[in-house]
Amino acid sequence: MLRRRCRPAGLSAGLLILALSAFLLPPSSASGSAATGTPHTRALPLAELTVASERVAVGLRRPIAITGLPDGRMLIAEKEGTVRAYHPDTGLAAEPVLDLSDRIDPSDNERGLLGVTPAPDFARTGMLYVAYTSLPAGALTLARVPLGAPDRVQVLLTQEHAEYGNHNGGQVAFGRDGYLYWSLGDGGHTNDPFKAGQNLGTLLGKIVRIDVNRTCGAKPYCVPSTNPFVRVSGARPEIWLYGLRNPWRFSVDPADGSLWIGDVGQGLIEEVNHIRPWQGGANLGWSCREGTPVFDPQQCRAGGRYTDPVFEYDHFNDNCSVTGGVVYRGSRTPEARGTYIATDYCSTRVFAVRPKLDGSYESAEIGYFPTQPTAIGADVHGELYVLSDLPGYLNRVRFERVQPAPGAGAANR
Repeated sequence: MLRRRCRPAGLSAGLLILALSAFLLPPSSASGSAATGTPHTRALPLAELTVASERVAVGLRRPIAITGLPDGRMLIAEKEGTVRAYHPDTGLAAEPVLDLSDRIDPSDNERGLLGVTPAPDFARTGMLYVAYTSLPAGALTLARVPLGAPDRVQVLLTQEHAEYGNHNGGQVAFGRDGYLYWSLGDGGHTNDPFKAGQNLGTLLGKIVRIDVNRTCGAKPYCVPSTNPFVRVSGARPEIWLYGLRNPWRFSVDPADGSLWIGDVGQGLIEEVNHIRPWQGGANLGWSCREGTPVFDPQQCRAGGRYTDPVFEYDHFNDNCSVTGGVVYRGSRTPEARGTYIATDYCSTRVFAVRPKLDGSYESAEIGYFPTQPTAIGADVHGELYVLSDLPGYLNRVRFERVQPAPGAGAANR
């Protein structure tokens, strides 16, 4: 789950994660648009936004994933296999609402319970979908389980991942299309040892898309007929996107169904990708490329088409590992709606990225999060929270308006 470069044991004090919207319509054309808020609300320039956070819960044990429920609660996955519940009115519940620790392998810094998301019909069924590394050998596992019923786990899909403990991906999320998306890392270690990123015959280094509302043959799911590699010989039909290193955190923008992906780099570049619903089959480049620079020419194919990240940053100034975030769709700060927020596990810098009408993107640094941010999530109202790893904190996020410094402005891509 969490980081990806090999470091001396003495430096492993933190969960060094490996893996961490919609176009803004002009107010005149958006009557109550989710992208812009009310018709009279204009998005602030990124240079005029900053973030602040407030600690609202402590005592979590290596919290690594967070998701909102329809009843206003936040579910928080802990690395060892437990799920805790937080509600702003009552705080953090003392006991886990789900305990899967007897089936999870947490042996490596990046193994454990990695992701959790409610089913679209959760209010009726209480069903959760979880991703974890399973006993005995760390296989990447996607399963479903009713909240509070750990004896009723149903495994849906697995991918062997025994050789190395890192690069497990682990995000799970439902798209607006009703399908379930799941991210998997490239197999671990360094330099894409299995050359998985560009190999369509494995789920490693991919984001998959499956239909969990139907069964097909012996499988407890179906592959959507519109998946891009359904009819490609030798390819796994579940694959939606490929060429990823460790997509530790991605999210679905509820306004347009697009995916925002934080893909952890190796030693040079951290990247954020923005993939629209019609871009299934996109090749994000790894391990031919790391971000936009070429990484391994032998993995580059003549005439290959690669989808560039919309934002990337280097490892200077204590940056080390991107924690992908979410697009803000809340109501407390309508001027910030449509802004994607990500961060870095080591530097804790907060990066804001926003699409422009001309197809380019603007970006800016807008502050810092508390130490070791592992995941950013939204509650049922679209308001944001961020987790802190080893301190075990849950923090509520808010936006504030600042006056830009003379000559300051957002960067364009």
